Amino acid sequence: MNMVGKTVLIILLGTLLQASSAPKTILFFGDSLTAGYGLSPEEAFPALAEKKLKQLGKNCKVINAGLSGETSAGGLSRIDWMLKQPIDIFVLELGANDGLRGLPLTDTRKNLQLIIDKVKARNPNVKIVVAGMMVPPNMGPEYSEGFKKIFPEIARKNSATLLPFLLEGVAGNEKLNQADGIHPNVEGHKIVAETVVNIIKPLL
Repeated sequence: MNMVGKTVLIILLGTLLQASSAPKTILFFGDSLTAGYGLSPEEAFPALAEKKLKQLGKNCKVINAGLSGETSAGGLSRIDWMLKQPIDIFVLELGANDGLRGLPLTDTRKNLQLIIDKVKARNPNVKIVVAGMMVPPNMGPEYSEGFKKIFPEIARKNSATLLPFLLEGVAGNEKLNQADGIHPNVEGHKIVAETVVNIIKPLL
């Protein structure tokens, strides 16, 4: 191999090593649950998940793009701004506010799909996680059941990883939620973080 060939090989190897050592960027895109309503950003599950993943030896960087009160339509309107930076894993946690407001299921499904479409268009190799949500039974059994089905359907359609229910083991437990009975407290976010880590760990 001549000197030019050796130089090219060294550059290629350096590029590969740099790429492999760069942290994987995980974008959590959601509402007040992701934002950590009532808590500091460090106490919210995305930050806790990042800390746990790093303890497990995973080289990653978490971006918390949670916004309290966000609906799927609101998420669709701001996703382009969030995609100005490349991401490796996209965690979609939206829809809960749609359900609590009784918004049409067709609109929620459409908005979530359009968000995923935009993410894929900007980051073709991105791995997507869809966080499942549920609504209280007082919304009516037909609406509640239809809402619950949206998330596995979206995940299946997009070959995404499904997190069946983000608040598994937390929802409905007074000791793990704030006074409003909706938003997890510090201990609740710790459990949510464990749930999230178990889903994301294999994707890194």
